[in-house]
Parts: sequence; structure tokens; C-alpha cells
Amino acid sequence: QVQLVESGGGSVEAGGSLRLSCAATGDTVSPYCMAWFRLPPGKEREGVASISGDTAFRYYADSVKGRFIISRDNAKNALYLEMNSLKPEDTGIYYCGRGRLYGCGSGSWYNVDMYNYWGQGTQVTVSP
Repeated sequence: QVQLVESGGGSVEAGGSLRLSCAATGDTVSPYCMAWFRLPPGKEREGVASISGDTAFRYYADSVKGRFIISRDNAKNALYLEMNSLKPEDTGIYYCGRGRLYGCGSGSWYNVDMYNYWGQGTQVTVSP
């Protein structure tokens, strides 16, 4: 069993930055695809970014490309999301997930069914 705990959320003004962290305990996440998803108000959970176990592949939603950077530290069993130039539409609950596979898949990483462990989420609010 893997437990994932997100942190680093908060309230910022548009244009600001936040760095989210996801700490994993109970089992290693190092070989597996990891991802960040978010749940905007009134919408469905959507994929934000993913990173393969060996960090060779990173995928981003079009809406965050050039603004967000996903990274991981396998030695620390941790996942990160650097969010810059934040916009009000980035508001939502951000979740980290551990994938079922080592690779993320360019055409499937944003599918919630590709992940079998989730954290409880951290709230990000961006004001105009």
C-alpha cells in the first residue's frame, strides 16, 4: 500500500507561483509513472502533468505547458509541481497519483484509470 500526501497549496494572485509537493510512504513510487491531476470547481478531474519513473518522459496538459514543471526525487519518494504565471482557471484541488505502470503513455497519462493510488488533495486558489 502507498500513501500519498500533497502539500504546498494556498491562495495567490494571478501571476504568482506555488510549488506543490507529494510525499509517498508505505511503498516506493520510484519505478512508476506519477502525475498531478486537478479538480476545478464544477468540473471533472483533469490531468495536469505526468512524469515517468525514470524521468525520461514528461507530459503536460496544453493549458499548463510553459508554466508548470513536474519533477520527482526518487530517493526521497517525492513528486513536485512548480506552478508559475498562475491564472484564475488554475484554481482547484490538486491531487497526486501513482500510476499502475512504469511508463505514462503519451495518449493515456491523463486517464484517471491509469492510476491506482491518490492523495487527499491540496487546494489551490488563484484570484484575479
